Amino acid sequence: MDTAPATEQAQLTFRDATEDDVPTLVRLVQSAYRGDSSRAGWTTEADLLEGRRTDADGVRAVIDGPSSRLVVAERDGETVACCQLEHRGAAAYFGMFAVDPASQGGGLGKTVMAEAERAAREDWGVAEMHMTVISVREELIAWYERRGYRRTGEMSPFPYGDERFGIPQRDDLAFELLVKKL
Repeated sequence: MDTAPATEQAQLTFRDATEDDVPTLVRLVQSAYRGDSSRAGWTTEADLLEGRRTDADGVRAVIDGPSSRLVVAERDGETVACCQLEHRGAAAYFGMFAVDPASQGGGLGKTVMAEAERAAREDWGVAEMHMTVISVREELIAWYERRGYRRTGEMSPFPYGDERFGIPQRDDLAFELLVKKL
């Protein structure tokens, strides 16, 4: 997957994560979604959830999963984004998407998502990309909709009481399935 798109992000490269990436990726995912550092970007969940977003075991599980990969985006040798791809039959699952808060808002997320969709389509021959998003994240869902994802209305409960997913600050959290034809 070592490719660089011919876009304004020409210095961006992609590769699959390795064990050596685990500490960096845990920090990246945490910084993009939780705590004060996440407030530098627009993807923060800090008002919805406290605690961790992932840990080393969670990152390793994606790296080592037989049908998954954790894609790392680097610019000038620095990790600036990542995303999970998991092959699920006729579809791929897109998750653990994180962009460094200081790099958000400049098109990096769009580029990473486009590379993930290309890889899923070409490497696995899937026809759809699936993801789940916390349903109250309207701004984030709107961003995905502008990239061709559609809301399905299919909800799954938030795992209240399981601190591996964070400590909820609201009692109305649920995940909604978003789908895009590739």
